[in-house]
Amino acid sequence: MTYTELNTPLRTIMTPGPVEVDPIVLRSLSTPVLGQFDPAFTSIMNEVMEMLRKLFKTKNEWAFPVDGTSRSGIEAMLCSIIEPGDKVLVPIFGRFGHLLTEICERYGADVYTMECPWGEVFDQQAIIDEIHKVKPKITAMVHGETSTGRMQPLHKIGGYCRKNDVLLVVDAVASVAGTDIRVDEWFIDGLIAGTQKCLSVPSGMAPITYNDRIEKVITSRKKVERGISTAADKAEEIGRGRPMIKSNYLDLSMLQDYWGPRRLNHHTEATSMLYGLREGLRLVLDEGLETRFERHRLHEQALMAGLQAMGLELFGNPDCKLPTVTCVKVPERTDAESVRSMMLNEFGIEIASSFGELQGKIWRIGTMGYSCRKENILFTLGALEAVLIRHHATVAPGKALQAALDTYNTAVKETIKL
Repeated sequence: MTYTELNTPLRTIMTPGPVEVDPIVLRSLSTPVLGQFDPAFTSIMNEVMEMLRKLFKTKNEWAFPVDGTSRSGIEAMLCSIIEPGDKVLVPIFGRFGHLLTEICERYGADVYTMECPWGEVFDQQAIIDEIHKVKPKITAMVHGETSTGRMQPLHKIGGYCRKNDVLLVVDAVASVAGTDIRVDEWFIDGLIAGTQKCLSVPSGMAPITYNDRIEKVITSRKKVERGISTAADKAEEIGRGRPMIKSNYLDLSMLQDYWGPRRLNHHTEATSMLYGLREGLRLVLDEGLETRFERHRLHEQALMAGLQAMGLELFGNPDCKLPTVTCVKVPERTDAESVRSMMLNEFGIEIASSFGELQGKIWRIGTMGYSCRKENILFTLGALEAVLIRHHATVAPGKALQAALDTYNTAVKETIKL
């Protein structure tokens, strides 16, 4: 069999991840490969750490990517601090709270959960009350839940955790670089992001940050790989008397030595992916965080206005909506997957379904990073209207695009006034 040259179709990706990659990032991926200990490359590593601190709004020493998808960062953080029998509290308001629960269980944690209906989030005091009751070592929770399009407030929870010596670990994969995250101000001890969402970099890295409270736990379990450890390393390990971190690849104590001044070999760095992350971060910071957050809010508002003008109903409590994901209810007697298929095949637009109890009941439309552009919003609304008409759904023809354009025109007028 003869294989042809790779030639993927052009798509307009309006899912909650992956999203369209900025062309500048795509070009950076073809940059010549450097050795992972070449000073030119370690300089790039240092730049990435510095830019991540700015993105996360933190002064933490440790801010670097784990090589792997977002889930690798979540697992690296949790497996490095969980010891068998540790109490962990996981508030669940969607699919990815269940994921945190499962990862904690696999590493031997004594997991306590609390749940609220999908489409809602928790009152922060309810979580604080549960922390007071359970007295966990760790509270692990999602910030932006893509399965339901909701965002959990955190600022009161972090302060309570800090005062009561509880570690707060946050999955912010869907929210970082699309809405405000304040690691230090909100007293977040460990945070995980992802490249494939609002950063508009291909999937394959999980930027993380953590403070000295988490570093203390990691250091108490540190083990240097046998083939490269020194006599001093071995002596320190014997003296610690704590169970070592179960994963080798996801061991944050070893990754610290790789990303820190020691540059102790752990794995072969994903060189080209780091180039992409570096450029993605540069673009975010060049745009300006507040300007970027406002861009995401504007296109979210235009999308919602168009969907509602079309006659569709949005899903979930609007008071806790995640700015980067809009969930819309599938009209009655409409085949959700048939609509998605026609959107893709006829227009080259991809929107997402959901999971579990919401499968087939809502569509999820992502407005993240480079995908979050005016032309994408207008194209998606026009295509969805056409496809729904072909599926005999009741919609208001011509209203969606006009409502979105009104939103953009209003924003322009307000900018001129300023």
